[in-house]
Order: sequence, then structure tokens, then C-alpha cells
Amino acid sequence: MKTLQRSQNITNKHAFYFFSSVGLLWLKTYFIQLTQFNLGAENTSQQVLLFLNPLGSCLLLLGLSLLFTGHKKYISLIIIGFLMTSLLYANVLYYRFFNDFITLPNLAQTQNFGDVNSSITTLLKPWDVLFFVDVIILLVILTFNFKRIEMKEISPQKVKALFLTALIISGINLAIAESEHPELLTKGFDRNYIVKYLGMYNYTIYDAVQSTRASTQRVFADSNDITEVLNFTRSNYAEPNPKYFGAGKGLNVIYVHMESIQNFLIDYELHGEEVTPFLNSLTSEENTLYFNNFFHQTAQGKTADAEFLITNSLYGLPQGSAFTTKGLNTYQAAPAILGQKGYTSAVFHGNTGSFWNRNEIYKSLGYDKFYDSNYYDMKLEDLADYGLMDKPFFKQSMPYLKSLPQPFYANFITVTHHYPFTIDEDEASIAPHSTGNKTVDHYFQTARYADEALEQFFSYLKQSGLYDQSIIIMYGDHYGISKTHNKAMKEVIGKEVTPFESAGLQRTPLFIRVPGMEGGVNDEYSGQVDLLPTLLHLLGINTKKYLHFGTDLLSERHDDLIPFRNGDFVSSTITFTEGKFYDSKTGVLLEEDRLEEAKRLQKKAVQKLAFSDMVVNGDLLRFYTPKNFIPVDRSQYNYNLHDEGMNKLEDQKKLGEFEILPDGLENDYMFKIDKEDRDD
Repeated sequence: MKTLQRSQNITNKHAFYFFSSVGLLWLKTYFIQLTQFNLGAENTSQQVLLFLNPLGSCLLLLGLSLLFTGHKKYISLIIIGFLMTSLLYANVLYYRFFNDFITLPNLAQTQNFGDVNSSITTLLKPWDVLFFVDVIILLVILTFNFKRIEMKEISPQKVKALFLTALIISGINLAIAESEHPELLTKGFDRNYIVKYLGMYNYTIYDAVQSTRASTQRVFADSNDITEVLNFTRSNYAEPNPKYFGAGKGLNVIYVHMESIQNFLIDYELHGEEVTPFLNSLTSEENTLYFNNFFHQTAQGKTADAEFLITNSLYGLPQGSAFTTKGLNTYQAAPAILGQKGYTSAVFHGNTGSFWNRNEIYKSLGYDKFYDSNYYDMKLEDLADYGLMDKPFFKQSMPYLKSLPQPFYANFITVTHHYPFTIDEDEASIAPHSTGNKTVDHYFQTARYADEALEQFFSYLKQSGLYDQSIIIMYGDHYGISKTHNKAMKEVIGKEVTPFESAGLQRTPLFIRVPGMEGGVNDEYSGQVDLLPTLLHLLGINTKKYLHFGTDLLSERHDDLIPFRNGDFVSSTITFTEGKFYDSKTGVLLEEDRLEEAKRLQKKAVQKLAFSDMVVNGDLLRFYTPKNFIPVDRSQYNYNLHDEGMNKLEDQKKLGEFEILPDGLENDYMFKIDKEDRDD
């Protein structure tokens, strides 16, 4: 009886609730960081840090409850614990999808949430409720003891001592982290490092500071800031290759954004058949250059980052997406540059115009037209998780493309081959892989569908007469299979997915077809940031006056250093990933005699990213206008279909439709036009 009474007395005291909350949250955070995130704790020191880093934060943040009195200090303790757990869980879900951590600018992208509901549900696990079990237990104990709990106030000296202890623990944590990874916070591009060394809660504080700092850069920027950046980009300018300069002058430009297509798919066979037979055929097409060492350079913006990179030759941001946070900036993007050379520009995307803030930033980029879901017949059976499936998307887009005044610059954004890679059985023309990992296995089915859709699109272009009047550029936007699936990927690629191999898996295919130009396989190391200067040189437009961080990948002076947004990089000689330098050809760790060269490349990669961030965060292009370039006036652009007096179905009838004819006819695809159009 006395034992029971003593037990009840303990549970009635505030110290019991407080230190139970701290202990449970500390251990839970450690367990989640250890099991749910791929942080790569490699040695004893890093393991100790991973165990230690939640403690200081838990003491400090839960200690805020001590500032309240009476029942409020108990209630606030539960609320703070719940909020900290919710932050952990939100990052777990985000990491399962993006292999990354939430940043404050991500929270500005809430307009996207409605479009990704189906993807989010695939991330939920039945056991996820256990993440909140400690909060539930403490809440139950508090509820049953609410009238008997200790109401004695805690002395200010004890509160100060607790906060001081929390700060000392966090200080020790930071000191050990700095000794293990010098300049961790000043070169904190890689969020994995920050979480591994400082913990989830300290990372959140660090991210808030970084985001606030970035948002204030525009206020304090002036015209002097652009000078250093211009000097840097001009010193890295690569003059065009005479063999290719102007090879596509006056031609239309058609970009195809190949969602989640990674380069390992090229020539990959599954169940005895090619997964992407059409893309494979393009590697030997006479007028097509295929780049097999082309890398995506996206970060949290993924698809939006890819668009940003290829359109501006600027890097995406380290936190969030420039599309959503910098939509009102001044840009000198491809649509605006070509628009002043007589080109009409348009984007085609079978999703809502607000997704990734496209209907706003496209005005700043200078796109004349934006064909979003309002222009398409969005039948339920034709919808993927992120909009209209590729086959009906290309088919319905053709009348609009055909109607554009030539020459035009057109950008097609596909969606079917997107996580979670779901496809109806009657649409799948290849069986899934057999790794046992659902994401990886179905990746190959949607990849085959995307390949078939591209083949149909090329047929449409040929029948419309646009095929030989256009430069066609197709690129993979970002990885489809993240590092969290490395175990299954070992079975796919036939070898262990080491950090070096993982860096190699960031290759995405790039195809550039120019009518009359000699094609072939090109081994040059390049990234998405290189596409704009490459395209402009193919069109016979010199890029020296523009501020570009990429260089013409066909130039003899092309810079093959490819920075990733986390501070890692690849080049034709050296690869830097997860804190280690490798030989890019052999995958072997670098010897001591090559470290000086490696660190020089690392410094340059960081410099490129930092200068680009200065331009984007400071909106520095408002202070620099290239000769003969007219700054974009956003007020001149309107993508509202109804304001244009158009109706998507009536417009389709007016322009005509592409239709697949019955088998056996001479032409498989035909453009239907009325008599008046035919006479024209």
C-alpha cells in the first residue's frame, strides 16, 4: 500500500512530468534520427553526437514550460512536446518523399499540397502512431492526476540552472561537431550534415536563421553587388564551338521535360526487353546528340528547380524553391531573350497553373502563353497523380503547338512518371521489377509508358511538319528513386550503391536534336545549368553579355565542374560526395597528392552556388540590363483563359485535334484540320 502511495506521490510532482517528457522525447528523437533518416553516422564520435544532440534542445524547449504557473506549466509541457513530435514526424514524411528535410520556404508552398494528396497517403505507415505514444501516455497520466498534481512554483534559480545546463550541452555538441566537420554552419549546404551533427531541432533554428537572412538580402542589395558576380561569370565564359554555333539558327525550340527519368534506364533490360526502347533508339539517331554524363542539379524544388536552371542558367535555392519564393524577381530568361528575337514562347502542362507558382513566375520569365489544365480535357480516367497523363497530354497539346506563330520556344512538362509511379494495369506494357520494393518495381512501368508517349509525340511532330523545323531538347529533370531505396537499387544496377555510385545515379539523359547536325554520343560532363548557353549558341546568339553560371557544353572551353545544391560536386576527374573525394573514373578515394586539386574544385563549386544565391536572393538582375535587352514587364502577360475569351473545348474544335488512325493506314498519325485551315 505504501509503495502504491509513494508511486502516486511521485507521479503527482512536476519534476516527474518534466524529466519524463525530456527523457522520452530525447530517446524518441534519437531513435527517429537513427532509423528514419539516412544520416550516415560512420564513427564513434558521430554516433555519440547523434545520441547527444537532441538532449540540449529537449531541455531548452521543454524548459519553456517552466515559465508558466499552476496547471499551465503541465499543459504547456504537453503542448510543446506534441509540437516537437509533430515537427519530427513532418520531417519523417518529407524525407520519405524527398530524401531531404523541411525548410521554412517549403511552408510557402502550401498551394501545392492539394495536388499531392495521393502521394502523401503512400508515405503513411501503420506504425507511425507510435511516434506520438509518449505524448499520449503523459497526457493520460496528467488527466487522471489533474486534481492532485503539485502546484508548487519552481524557483527562478532552478529555471536559470536548467537553461544554462541546456546551453552548455548544446555548446559541447557544437564544439564536437565543429572539430568533426569544420565550418559546418558557414558552409551548411548539406542539411544531412546539420541534422547529423546538431540534431533536428537545432537544424530547424539554423534553417530559420538562414531563411531570414536570405529574405533580407534583397532589401540591402545595391548595384555594386552585381559587379563581382559579373566578373566571375565573364571569367568563366566559354566561347561557342564554330562547328555548332548557329547550327539551329531560326528553328523552333521544343523542350521536353522528362519527369524522373534517370540515365540508368537507357539500354536497361527488364524481363528480356528494353524498358525505354524509343529513348534507346535516339542514342544512335543521326541528328541527335546524346549526353551520357549529364546531371540534374535540383534541390528541394525538384521539378521547379529543373525549370529554373534550364531557363535562367542560375542555380535553385538551398532552401525551398525560387519558383515559389522569388516569382517577382527580375530575370533574363530564355523566353524573354528569344522573345526579343522574334520567338513566341509557351509552356504546356496538364496541371493547375498555381502549382509551383507557375502562373506568376512565368510572367517574370517572359512566357507569352501558358497552357495549364484549363486548356485540357481532364477526364478522370486520363489523370495521373500530378495532372494529365503523358499520352493524352501530348495529343491534346498538338493543336495549340501547331497554332503558335513560328519560330517558337515551347516547353512541355510531363507528369506520369512521377512518384509514387502508379499506373493502371491496362496502361502498363511491361511487368514491374522484382526487387520487392514497390516504388522501385513500379518505376519501370511508368518509365515505359513515358517512353511510349514520347514516341507518339515525335510521330505527331513529324506528321505536323514541325519535326524538321525544330530543335528538340529532352532532359531528365531529377532522380526518381531516392537514396532511401538503395537496397533495392543494388539489385537493379547489380552492385552496391556506395556514396560514389549514388552520386553517379544523379545522371539523367539529355538529348539534343538539330535537323542536319551530326549526332552521336557525347561523354562531356555537364549539368542543367549549362543548357541555356548551349541552346543560345546553337541558335547563333552569343551569350557573353548575359549572366550565366553554366557554359556551352559543346564549347572547347566548357567548364565540366557540376556543383550540387548540397555543396557536393562531380567533374570529369573528381567527385566529391558525403565529405569524401573520389576519382570520377575509378570510384577510388583520392590519394593525398590530388587533394589540393580537389579542394580547389570544391572552393569553386561553393563559390558558384554562393554567387548564384546572391543574384537570386538579392534580385541583382534588376541592377544589370545587357545591351539591347529589354527588361520583362510582368503586366504585359495574362494566362487567364477566360480573360482571353477562350473556351478549351471550343478552342480544340477550332484548331483541330491529333487523332490516331486505325491500323493499316499508310500514316499512323494525322492532324485533322478543317477546309479553311487546309487551304491556308
